[in-house]
Amino acid sequence: PRRISKEMVKLGALALIALVAIALAAQPAQAFGMAPSSAVFRSAKMQQATSQMLAQGLPLRPAARGNVRLSMSGGTANRIADKMTPAVAATLIDSVDVFIFDCDGVIWKGDSLIPGVEPILDKLRAAGKKIFFVTNNSTKSRKGYKAKFDSLGLNVQPEEIFSSSFSAAAYLEQIKFKDTGKKVYIVGERGISEELDLIGVPWCGGEGDADKTIELKSGFALPHDNTVGAVICGFDRFINYHKIQYAQLCINENPGCLFIATNLDAVTHLTDAQEWAGNGAMVGALKGCTGQEPIVVGKPSPLMIDYLCDKYSLKPERICMVGDRLDTDVVFGNSNGCKSILVLSGVTTEEKYKDPSNQVIATEYC
Repeated sequence: PRRISKEMVKLGALALIALVAIALAAQPAQAFGMAPSSAVFRSAKMQQATSQMLAQGLPLRPAARGNVRLSMSGGTANRIADKMTPAVAATLIDSVDVFIFDCDGVIWKGDSLIPGVEPILDKLRAAGKKIFFVTNNSTKSRKGYKAKFDSLGLNVQPEEIFSSSFSAAAYLEQIKFKDTGKKVYIVGERGISEELDLIGVPWCGGEGDADKTIELKSGFALPHDNTVGAVICGFDRFINYHKIQYAQLCINENPGCLFIATNLDAVTHLTDAQEWAGNGAMVGALKGCTGQEPIVVGKPSPLMIDYLCDKYSLKPERICMVGDRLDTDVVFGNSNGCKSILVLSGVTTEEKYKDPSNQVIATEYC
């Protein structure tokens, strides 16, 4: 994977801080904005992902009137506008009530806080904007993420945090899975099990299967629980052959067993030094041996936006999604009627964003 320098991350964060500060200084009663964006899929796999999104009808671009996309910096469906200016930031601030931030690559990288994040959040809160944090990383529950925010010195409330582990549990509640009397097999870490415990859904696997091995010998068949009614696959640093085999047995042999993925992220930020294989690798293993497509509950699925809008009576057009990924964060905003901002502090570079082969365009970028 391409190495991301700390200098590049700092530069992107400082650019955002400067724009926020200028905009808020000009309009102290309002909040912040960003510049128009688009990103690029160079690899064959990314091109395939784009094709899949198009086939599913997921918008890769913001809402448009005619051929003009609703970018405040003058971009169109066929032309990426320049980075956001202070004037554009001030206008966007006034058009948004809620900012949703991705976490990995936007708020932090690994265990390192991205420079300038705290003053940005403080200025937005002072301007009366609601803030939420939506992450596809399922290794922690909301309680676990609260502890991480605390460790980084960020004052974030538990009700402002939404992880894909929570989304998986929310989906099971939505379909009344508990009423079936069945249990869940987890490929993943404690974030999923903690969220399932909170809603009273029984589970097996997870971290309990981290050290399990399979001795392949004549006549051996791995037994599995036929009361498992769903397999949830989340990011798992302890993935092993036992987990893959157990999960495929549940999906392939238990009638009606659901295959749920917390996300399909290709890479993630386990450290601030490089990109690491993401949950897409785990989900891909199960897709390969089951032939099944998963139900995806993390970004860009609408589940979290629907939940927030219902719970807080929010209007999607007054929400802005801020993220570093085109295929999850930007598509998440675009496909749910929100504004979308691409920040260059994470996996997407400006070179990729402006490449002619790029299909995903955000409202603004910086």
